[in-house]
Amino acid sequence: MSLLTCNNVHVNYGPVRALTGASFTLGTGRICGLIGMNGSGKSTLFKAIMGVVPMHAGSITLDGQPVGGNRTGSRSKNAHRHRAGLVSYVPQSEEIDWTFPISVREVVNMGRYRNLGITRHLRAADRAAVDEALARVELTDLADRQIGALSGGQRKRAFVARAIAQGAQLLLLDEPFAGVDKRSEAMLIQVIKQLRDEGATVLVSTHDLATLRQFADEALLLRRRILMHDTPEKVLAPENLVRAFGMEVDAGAPVVATTEGAALEEKE
Repeated sequence: MSLLTCNNVHVNYGPVRALTGASFTLGTGRICGLIGMNGSGKSTLFKAIMGVVPMHAGSITLDGQPVGGNRTGSRSKNAHRHRAGLVSYVPQSEEIDWTFPISVREVVNMGRYRNLGITRHLRAADRAAVDEALARVELTDLADRQIGALSGGQRKRAFVARAIAQGAQLLLLDEPFAGVDKRSEAMLIQVIKQLRDEGATVLVSTHDLATLRQFADEALLLRRRILMHDTPEKVLAPENLVRAFGMEVDAGAPVVATTEGAALEEKE
């Protein structure tokens, strides 16, 4: 059964085409790796799925319901509520102000906000869900610390705990393994697999191609458009990586490259 369907999705930033005709489907209970150089459209794809950036053309459906905005940015309140309940996003570290005075527990509490009534107070069931999420990522003892006082790996685990507390069906993880220690990486992989086994669908962007093989059921190769959607073994074939990165790539090592130059000049 499909959970997420992107059909011919185009996203522009002014005259620059960030995504061109992106089409793919993800089923329930699957882990999909998203591979591509910096600037290839990975974060843009996440934002389109969340409805943060409008589509120039195409459509996105989540659990059979349309969730994306058109080029004018319009979308219904019902579509917004539907998406908010089903999707959880774990951003890159650079997108977060780590000096903000908020504790780890308060971050995880955010995953329960959509369930709160008019009083906006956590109920017993909400607190239990938060406690369970903290325990699953082994942050119970650090729950009252300011989020910025944690290590890079612990911070990522806190935001994954927020997604767990939310009970989202689709998790969008943007570079979750960047800047994390090996212990946190192993724990994140374990938790991602557990969520998959519980029926969640996880879309993970990563530059670490070796790590991808450890957890992904399938992989998407992206360079402003979907170049390939298949098993990790097939997607990571050398000839496919050359198409995506414009150079020979070691599939057993992290890859960081950018689309500077001609690729950025693609117009509508």
